[in-house]
Amino acid sequence: MSGFFALLDDIAALMDDVAVMAKVATKKTAGILGDDLAVGAEKASSFRASRELPVIWAITKGSFLNKLIILPFVFLLSAFLPQAIVPVLLIGGVYLSFEGVEKIIHTFFHKNHKTIDFSKIETEEELLIVEKSKIKSAIITDFILSLEIIMIALGTVSDSELLIQIMVVTIVAIIATIGVYGLVALMVRMDDAGFELIKISESRKGVTKKIFSGLGNALVWILPKLIKLLAIVGTIAMLLVGGGLFVHNIHQIHDFFHAIPNIITELIVGLLVGFIAFVLLKTVNLIKSFLLS
Repeated sequence: MSGFFALLDDIAALMDDVAVMAKVATKKTAGILGDDLAVGAEKASSFRASRELPVIWAITKGSFLNKLIILPFVFLLSAFLPQAIVPVLLIGGVYLSFEGVEKIIHTFFHKNHKTIDFSKIETEEELLIVEKSKIKSAIITDFILSLEIIMIALGTVSDSELLIQIMVVTIVAIIATIGVYGLVALMVRMDDAGFELIKISESRKGVTKKIFSGLGNALVWILPKLIKLLAIVGTIAMLLVGGGLFVHNIHQIHDFFHAIPNIITELIVGLLVGFIAFVLLKTVNLIKSFLLS
């Protein structure tokens, strides 16, 4: 019996260590989680109201699948091939920087290019094709951000036992997915909540009517503004995370920009890396077109 209680005591001590370290790891990854939220909201917006939650759920499932792929991959990489971790992170940094620069170039140099209006898509088949494309893009971006989150979380417990590492990093990964996409779902349904409050106000009188009506109209008004803001924040976030992966993993870059605030350095590097990747991709596409013509 004493052995049983000793086992319970060991389990309690282990869980206490995990809770403390998970809290530390979550704080360390808070910045990336904020970026993930901004990017996720931007990626999941602009769908038909009736399709928003199904799309977010599809992205959430993709995010969970990303974590299931990343977690064992990162633990195996850390154990058997730690020198490959930085190159993997830098590849992710190139992708995020490229996406950020591509969005900026598209915004300023393709103003006449029409964005997809989901309300004008008539057939279910067309809608599903467009949705799948956006969902795929969102899941790929989530993969890169998830990799960064998991790597940072692992770094906070790298000196701990393997079991504690696995438990802490897994908890952070689950919190990242549920927290980010739960908030995204709440954001994109703000207008529905607003319309519901306006509807309720119609059956009220006096001050209560004004409160419900005012709050409802505010939610309806703020949602499109919030989505536009998140599109900007999401683009900047991709550049910051992409540039940050280079700044924090290549000490020569960090030393070169040592006199500049870190956030400015990450943005500059993200823009440079993204622009170079954009030019290289365009050059490759032009060469392929020339050879095929």
